[in-house]
Amino acid sequence: MKKILLIITSSVVLSTSFAQQRPHYTQYILNNYILNPALTGIENYTDVKISARDQWVGLNGAPQTFYLSVHGPIGKKDYKTSPTSFNLPGQNPRGNAYWENYTASEAHHGIGFFMINDKTGLYNRFTADVSYAYHLGISPRTNIAAGFSGGISKISYDRTKATPVDPNDPAIGNGSADIYKIVPDLNAGIWIYSANYFVGVAAQQVAPYKASFNNNTDGFKLLTHIFATTGYRFLLNDDVNAIPSVMLKYIVGSPVRPQFDMNIKLQYQDLLWIGGSYRSQDGYAAMAGVNVGNTFNIGYSYDLTTTKLNTVSRGTHEIVLGFLVGNRYKDTCPRNVW
Repeated sequence: MKKILLIITSSVVLSTSFAQQRPHYTQYILNNYILNPALTGIENYTDVKISARDQWVGLNGAPQTFYLSVHGPIGKKDYKTSPTSFNLPGQNPRGNAYWENYTASEAHHGIGFFMINDKTGLYNRFTADVSYAYHLGISPRTNIAAGFSGGISKISYDRTKATPVDPNDPAIGNGSADIYKIVPDLNAGIWIYSANYFVGVAAQQVAPYKASFNNNTDGFKLLTHIFATTGYRFLLNDDVNAIPSVMLKYIVGSPVRPQFDMNIKLQYQDLLWIGGSYRSQDGYAAMAGVNVGNTFNIGYSYDLTTTKLNTVSRGTHEIVLGFLVGNRYKDTCPRNVW
């Protein structure tokens, strides 16, 4: 049985090495900033998100991902000028009246920071980046933003836990301690957003980078990942919004086919939401969340894979905690991130 699990785990690691080199996120719709730096500073407050993802529970060596992201605006002046801009008793603060009075944000900057730790098997990748974006109104109700992020990634391999241990493996050099490589990380993106829709394109690992743990071997190549996202808001009634969205993921230079996600999110007023998603070549997920006053929010998702991994795993859990810092307008849910 251990040999079977080892084979499966090795297959997972190899698949990750040659295909999806960046982590999966089920609830990225709550924090597109983690994929696209153009969202830096999109809201009226400093947005803080903490997330933990435990993928394929029960499978030894399966991916585990943690991230912290912080970003906020500079010079953003979305002053509320109409009665519908404030929460009135007995009314949905995100109802039809609110969206009819939605206006594009004035030109402003955004700065941010994120760090991600993604562990798969004996491999671990820690990334720390800073980001910048500029937001500009292109119509009375529509903004466009462009941004970039840059930093470093530390890719390490814990060969002390390898079975069997081979300290003379030419691919990783001599010795028995942890080995690592620090490489640059550069990402860029564009985001167009309005009251009713959003469209975005982002590129991660913009500059493909070739690295190795041992300079005498070919090593591994970090490939550019492209994420294209779009969504639309429908008002089913004055209390419920429906937001379907689609994301296409493409890895430049990879033999793996492009992958797409289809999502639907139903939000009741600005209090709570439920949703579901389908990821091609993978499976399905259910999501739910709640906004607690104008201070923080929480979201949870459970993924069920339809691949052969379903026979040895108990699904995937992901939780996202959000904090609204400096929320001077007392927003109870995001205005521009759905």
